[in-house]
Amino acid sequence: MDNWPEGIENARERPRGGGAACVMTRDGSEMELREFADRVLFSADLETKLAPQRGPFTDQKPGPAERVAEPARPESLRFCGRKEAPAMPHPDTFVDPARRAVAHHIMANHELQALEVMAWVLRAFPEAPPAFRLGLAGVMGDEQRHTRLHIQRCRELGLEFGALKVNGYFWGKAQQFGSVLDYLAGLPLTFEGCNLDHTLEFEEWFVAAGDAKSAGVMRAIHHDEIEHVGFGWRWLKALKEAGQSEWEAYQAHLHWPLRPEKSRGKTFHRVPRQAAGLSDEFIDRLEECGGGEPG
Repeated sequence: MDNWPEGIENARERPRGGGAACVMTRDGSEMELREFADRVLFSADLETKLAPQRGPFTDQKPGPAERVAEPARPESLRFCGRKEAPAMPHPDTFVDPARRAVAHHIMANHELQALEVMAWVLRAFPEAPPAFRLGLAGVMGDEQRHTRLHIQRCRELGLEFGALKVNGYFWGKAQQFGSVLDYLAGLPLTFEGCNLDHTLEFEEWFVAAGDAKSAGVMRAIHHDEIEHVGFGWRWLKALKEAGQSEWEAYQAHLHWPLRPEKSRGKTFHRVPRQAAGLSDEFIDRLEECGGGEPG
């Protein structure tokens, strides 16, 4: 494939967190990746957008490159101005179920945006290696499940998803992605990389609030995030320029205000990054950066 490193089309990519690259559709029939991306991007019905697919995916008709300006959503979940949406409640308030519900509402929107950004990538970069695109579809299945987990917990705590305003911060940053490498640096290695720390932080805060169920949601998501960061790491290594270090490639493909310190929380955890396959040198560089804010 033109403009891609030699051998990339044969790269192994069966993302463990999202299952095998071949995922059954709901009725067991084949589905083109383009159709899957369109279902996520253009369906305003949340149930349709989050419906799990059971395979097998095909990528025979990736279509032309198109950059979707905004995903379709229910009216109650359309993006508002960033400062109009509620801020993440302070962990000290999580003893109140209503504040935990707000936290799950915010995180459900984060997961939904990640899903939509990945669908955007499938449409924006049809020339990307099929192995990458099929692997990404597997990760999208995880994002659908994460969104449903947060929505369910939010409802159990007395708040319907869509009752609060939501921002489009992650979606807006995706509009800066000019290549698959930009995506890898921005979403898997920065946003999801930061979530390696935040999921553990929120798990601890929910345990302290006596909410084992919410803590379990965060632990389950943490496990998947390790695989997602690993997905980004493997493809960064495969697609970066020859002679360029992983750190150099990562920095070169971040667009302000994204920067390495955005990929870590206040408390830095080496073990999940090692489990994701990141090199010790890369992890050391991240640890030297200042920590980010939760949420």
